[in-house]
Amino acid sequence: MTSPADDDPVLARRRRIARAAEVGQRAGYGLFGLALVVFVVGFAVGFTPAVVTVVVAALVVGSVLLAPAIIAGYAVKAAEREERESAPRRDV
Repeated sequence: MTSPADDDPVLARRRRIARAAEVGQRAGYGLFGLALVVFVVGFAVGFTPAVVTVVVAALVVGSVLLAPAIIAGYAVKAAEREERESAPRRDV
């Protein structure tokens, strides 16, 4: 049996965007975590050019992934909330 989301292309697209936003957020926050760990290691043993490069690259790529993922995640949640609020109520 198929669900309504399988039949409705809007819901299917929203589900794909939500999944991509979740992956983007995990990757972005993971890269921020990596930057933090490498920064602490660099602080403890010394900032070599490789350490600085890894920290800066992780921060830049993490920001590039995280910003649109957060926006897309909020957009999906807002669309779902709008859909719930505008749906006709059924009194049982």
